[in-house]
Amino acid sequence: MNKGILKIALNTKNLSFLQNYTHSTKLKNSICGDEIKIYLILKNGKIYNFKYEGESCIYCQASASLLSRIAINKKIKEVRLILNKSGDFFKGNKICVKKEWKKFLKIMNKTNIPRKECLMLPVKATLKALKN
Repeated sequence: MNKGILKIALNTKNLSFLQNYTHSTKLKNSICGDEIKIYLILKNGKIYNFKYEGESCIYCQASASLLSRIAINKKIKEVRLILNKSGDFFKGNKICVKKEWKKFLKIMNKTNIPRKECLMLPVKATLKALKN
């Protein structure tokens, strides 16, 4: 296992339930059984707060941890744009993103393609929550 993934997953700053959330969702990976819940507070076109919880593998936890930290205080449009393109990260193509999103590229890459569904579960859940 990649030590970087473990280090990211161990940052549990946003691992908790969020009261008074404005948007939420729950998704389950039918392949492995990973489950994640996403809680968001959206204000003035931005993600004001982002928390997550669930029962999942270390890859899913790392993705949720990193995504939650990067997305806070970002415009919803920007987050949607990046997340909708995140599947392309695994293709190895050069993708122009802002500096803070480059951290996300460290785990969303060709090296981790066998764990793509695990890494994408928080992404899919966040996009689903933003639709609600």
